Amino acid sequence: MPPRPARVLTGITTSGTPHLGNYVGAIRPAVAASRADDTESFYFLADLHSLIKAQDPARTQRSTLEIAAAWLACGLDPAKVWFYRQSDIPEITELTWYLTCVAGKGILNRAHAYKAAVDRNRADGEDDDAGISAGLFMYPVLMAADILIFNADKVPVGRDQVQHIEMARDFGQRFNHVYGHDWFVLPEAVVDEQVATLPGLDGRKMSKSYGNTIALFAPPAELKKLVFSIVTDSRAPGEAKDTEGSALFQLYQAFASHEQTAAFAQGFADGIGWGDAKQRLYGLVEAEIAPLRERYLDLVARPDDIEDTLRDGARRLRERYATPLLAQLREAVGLRDLSTVRLDAMETETVADRPPLAAFKQYREADGRFYFKLVEGERVLLQSRGFDAPRDAGQAIAALRRGSVPLAQAPASTGEGVTEADVQAALDALAAADAEKAAKAQA
Repeated sequence: MPPRPARVLTGITTSGTPHLGNYVGAIRPAVAASRADDTESFYFLADLHSLIKAQDPARTQRSTLEIAAAWLACGLDPAKVWFYRQSDIPEITELTWYLTCVAGKGILNRAHAYKAAVDRNRADGEDDDAGISAGLFMYPVLMAADILIFNADKVPVGRDQVQHIEMARDFGQRFNHVYGHDWFVLPEAVVDEQVATLPGLDGRKMSKSYGNTIALFAPPAELKKLVFSIVTDSRAPGEAKDTEGSALFQLYQAFASHEQTAAFAQGFADGIGWGDAKQRLYGLVEAEIAPLRERYLDLVARPDDIEDTLRDGARRLRERYATPLLAQLREAVGLRDLSTVRLDAMETETVADRPPLAAFKQYREADGRFYFKLVEGERVLLQSRGFDAPRDAGQAIAALRRGSVPLAQAPASTGEGVTEADVQAALDALAAADAEKAAKAQA
């Protein structure tokens, strides 16, 4: 059987109205990537995530419509990619709970967004968790479910989101370990260091929080007014102007060809007037955005069609991937049909009397390295050295479970008062339990 195409999953924020920075930095490159023949692409509207901050129902609904229409208008083709709304896949929220039950609270404590909120509270003299919802705290688990449910291989993210992908790997690996099977592919973060960041009207990064944005589908007159309000210096026509650090030039470059950019740079050197430069920028942006705006206005005027598109994407995706996987996971975790149970009194007693098995715990320390330990209740049997990547720690655990590495050569040391015989006995018990699970699964 030929290998399946690589799966690439992209989450789309559903808050606010898209602006030129969103288009150049996210929408345009993602739509271009969606046309690749060697990938299976998943694009979802992250409306469940938006509830952490946005609690105005009408605004949530309108933003979801606008964002969906924007991506469709910019060329995302639902016939070639999976395009769906997160909340239309109930299996995602079910998987979130399964992952919550194996996720380490210590890892969630170190999530950047949660730590930043705690730090703000401490700076203000408040209780650590004042005003912090469980939704914010559990955000990484929901994000992990978004990714793992479709076994995505790659997830394009900004550098600030890499930690969440590492968490998704950790939760998936823990689930695989606890339930004795490779249920989940461990995803890789894809960080594009060349992502275009557009300046706003005031020269700072274009951002809604700065109030310096240019709406993606602003009417022509409004677009021209905004372009002409871009901050420039006081140099008069005829005076040479610097392209370096010029918001106007950077915006032009984001929409221009190489030849157009070179000609515009020459114009700066020759002392082009700011009014003329802004007129050229407006003409260039309007030429690219005008047909997209026309499609966008047509789409938002037909919200029923957008709703049908999203629901159809979710329906097909559930049938093909989500529903079958969750049926398997329910079986794996023991949420099974009780009519299949056949236990006699002797077997019930034996199961109840078994001592608890030791367990591997994998985690990340403040030094940024990854560790694992083998614990039996509160007793630490084995403590690993640090690893550079979670995959390396996971591979070491797998080797110990399989018995493919002698205990004396393991990248770990025994706990206080623990002998190698104690550790080997615990590993033997784990191996026996794994073999028993495998035999039952084949029965």
